[in-house]
Amino acid sequence: MLRGSSAVSLSTCEYSSSCSPVLDTSIRIPNLVLPSRNSSCGFRPIVHMSVNQRKFCNLKFTSRKWRINSVKVVQAVLLEDEQKKTWEECKEIVSTLSFSIDEADSILKKAFGWVRSPYWGEERNKELPKGEMISETLDYLKGLGLNDEDLHKLLKKFPEVLGCSLADEVQTNVGMLEKDWGIKGKALRNLLLRNPKVLGYNVDCKGDCMAQCTRCWVRF
Repeated sequence: MLRGSSAVSLSTCEYSSSCSPVLDTSIRIPNLVLPSRNSSCGFRPIVHMSVNQRKFCNLKFTSRKWRINSVKVVQAVLLEDEQKKTWEECKEIVSTLSFSIDEADSILKKAFGWVRSPYWGEERNKELPKGEMISETLDYLKGLGLNDEDLHKLLKKFPEVLGCSLADEVQTNVGMLEKDWGIKGKALRNLLLRNPKVLGYNVDCKGDCMAQCTRCWVRF
């Protein structure tokens, strides 16, 4: 049943062949309460809106959607600008080792998965480099006795070292070379210049191939 503070005339309702009451909301009806359940004949209320009401609702929805999309576009532009700024900073760091800007850009792309590298295979996801991380890796390598010229040669052979984990791969591998192989000092420097990929080895198949040969200690 319909309840309200004012009586509702049957003239304000029209019935469809499916026994569904159709209410015309262009007629002002105070305190209209629609039934919460279907009746035994299975009718359901169908509310018709006037043309002006539909235009207003469509305009309101479109305006809200436009505002949401505008915010998303602004956020994407800001994020893109921030990423470009970070990338440029990293290129500047690498270029201090006698690399051109284009060469530095290529090194970063190989190190962080933006171009395909045999070293990473298909596992490397694209990552935005961080200047602090690159500086820490280069400073650590300098601490091993490598000068700027040495680092230039090392990055030419193995640019991916900048994308390797400093703690989990680079430092761990240097520790293994010193502890297990007794390679340190000048011998370590010479080894890194000859075979810098040893800094990124993180697999040891022990002769039972795991199809990750570019990162396997068996190559050493």
